[in-house]
Amino acid sequence: VQLQASGGGLVQAGGSLRLSCAASGITSILRIRDMGWYRQAPGKQRELVAIIDSDGSTTYADFVKGRFTISRDNAKNTVFLQMYGLKPEDTAVYYCAAGSGVPSPTAPSDFGSWGQGTLVTVSS
Repeated sequence: VQLQASGGGLVQAGGSLRLSCAASGITSILRIRDMGWYRQAPGKQRELVAIIDSDGSTTYADFVKGRFTISRDNAKNTVFLQMYGLKPEDTAVYYCAAGSGVPSPTAPSDFGSWGQGTLVTVSS
């Protein structure tokens, strides 16, 4: 599966963005149990932002709860990350990823395919 992330950009603190992750090379993302968004800020490790499974169950990192929403449109083979209340510390490259089949994935190694990343910059 190939993943193409888009939607990043420059936004002021308190603003919002919606990231998209389009999957190709697969008949349906329903074949992928878990889809996730990670982010990596300069000089920091890649960290989990949110995960959604094929049943629609979601998991969020504590630092985005109540501000970000992950969703998936299975008909369009696309996963979204709606971000509200953005803070300067949310500045990072955001990556979408497809789970490799590991139950309840959390670590980057649990995801087998990655998009190229989209940069989100939040100004204060």
